[in-house]
Amino acid sequence: MPKQKYLFIQRSQPGKGEKPSPAKMEEMFARFNAWKAKFQGNIVDMGGKLKGGGKIVTSEGETDGPFVESKEVVGGFMIVSADSMEEAMKVARESPGVWMPGASVEVREIQTP
Repeated sequence: MPKQKYLFIQRSQPGKGEKPSPAKMEEMFARFNAWKAKFQGNIVDMGGKLKGGGKIVTSEGETDGPFVESKEVVGGFMIVSADSMEEAMKVARESPGVWMPGASVEVREIQTP
């Protein structure tokens, strides 16, 4: 497995695109499985879809918000390993995170000791 790890942050813009039909969902699921099989050697942790809510922790305690407001929604994340940023970008370009209108994947290198 390659040495460097990258954080993929799945982003979308609220209200962009229509809800996919059951046939389209089936097609997307097949494409996702093909992508996952192709890059199985790069995928370290599939992460997941983030649930709503959460907590904000500071030195003074914790609260339920307010959260950072944004034009985009962070929908999920995953950890990918690659030999270079270029290889990580190839994995991201073909990932399910860029298939829907308004969707994107932010790729960040993870610094390791």
